[in-house]
Amino acid sequence: MKIVIAGAGDVGFHLAELLVHENQDIVLIDTNQDVLDYANSHLDVLTVYGDSASIDVLHQADVGRARLVLAVTTEEPTNLITAILAKKLGAHQAIARVSNPEYLAEGQRQTFEELGVDHLISPRELAAQEIQRLLRQCSFTDVFEFENGKISLVGITVDDYSPFVNLKLREVHGNNGLHFRPMAILRGHRTLLPNEDTILRRNDHVYFITPKEHISELESRIGKKKVKIRNVMILGGTGLGYATAKLLEREFNVTLIEHVKDRCKLLSEKLNNTLVINGDYSNIGLLEEEGLNNMDAFIALTPNSETNIITSLTAKNHGVYKTIAQVENKEYVHISQNIGVDTLINKKLIAANNIFRFVRKGQVEAITSLHGVDAEVIEFVVAKKNQLTRKPLEQLHIPKGAVVGTVLRGEESLIPDDDFQLQLDDKVIVLAVPEAIGKVERLFR
Repeated sequence: MKIVIAGAGDVGFHLAELLVHENQDIVLIDTNQDVLDYANSHLDVLTVYGDSASIDVLHQADVGRARLVLAVTTEEPTNLITAILAKKLGAHQAIARVSNPEYLAEGQRQTFEELGVDHLISPRELAAQEIQRLLRQCSFTDVFEFENGKISLVGITVDDYSPFVNLKLREVHGNNGLHFRPMAILRGHRTLLPNEDTILRRNDHVYFITPKEHISELESRIGKKKVKIRNVMILGGTGLGYATAKLLEREFNVTLIEHVKDRCKLLSEKLNNTLVINGDYSNIGLLEEEGLNNMDAFIALTPNSETNIITSLTAKNHGVYKTIAQVENKEYVHISQNIGVDTLINKKLIAANNIFRFVRKGQVEAITSLHGVDAEVIEFVVAKKNQLTRKPLEQLHIPKGAVVGTVLRGEESLIPDDDFQLQLDDKVIVLAVPEAIGKVERLFR
């Protein structure tokens, strides 16, 4: 598949890095020769120097033969023009990165689709939405939703006080039937696909998938007390800090700390129910004065990853129940469960997850990757009657490195067993390690 990426910055390079591992034919466009040279020396990609909003440059990239064009520069107008031109020049599908939240409104989305932009992606808004989900289900370190929240994939850490320590997974379910399924275990840096006889160890990070109506049951089984978040402190009035505050102030008491006075003034004008405070991020005394000890959640969203991690650890030491820190280095995400911060988030990874469903073969509804886990979770649709609908799961030759988690059939969410038989239009959520993804895609074509 030929994929053209406009913008070789953080998001563009990260996407190129992921797609190269998928053996895709990648062309990278940028106006900065240094970043193109870096990409050339680290990735097997073709590079084109120039402005992607130029028709000549798009012709050089052979955009007319592209299956997918990803316009992800830091300049929103450039991305929109690139996507529109690429589609007019023959690209099959065009996606643009945007920052203006107004463009994501349904009416405006339709206008852009008519112009040729198939999808708009906002890493900032996607990250803010993930933070909101994490606060709504604060017992978990990770929350990924499918089908508008009908299915949740959640992460928990097996700590010293967990009733799960040294139990086999079959004992975790109890006698109430199978209402949630373990999909993967992160043990140190190793990814394990568990079976019913897998024994849970202290510090294991376990990902469960469950229908919405059984979330509370899962929380109870894992021994987590139900905590309702009310008071939230956000550190950093960045674009993501603003988007997060805007989203959270509708349901939480939000205090936002920003160190630039002029930025504070702007944030105060734009936010309706958020208390904006001007102060130094490293001034713990200030954070205490502004109620750190009374906060239920602390979200560090400054541009500096180390500042975000350190302040989140400090908040944890002050008794804050839920801590979330933004990190720019995706390698940091792998250590989140080992350093004491509840969740580390990375906008690039979140955006890449959202974009990756357009790369996958088969009819894919959604896709995500789990923090630190060497696997993908993909939602497929059974689009036609074939062997998928004629045989039970155990006879479908599902590869060893894949787990079928749940099936959504109409309004019903089902945890399938080996005898389960898929039907036309079922939506199937599968976790697969990299070497199994191709085989799973072939099953669902």
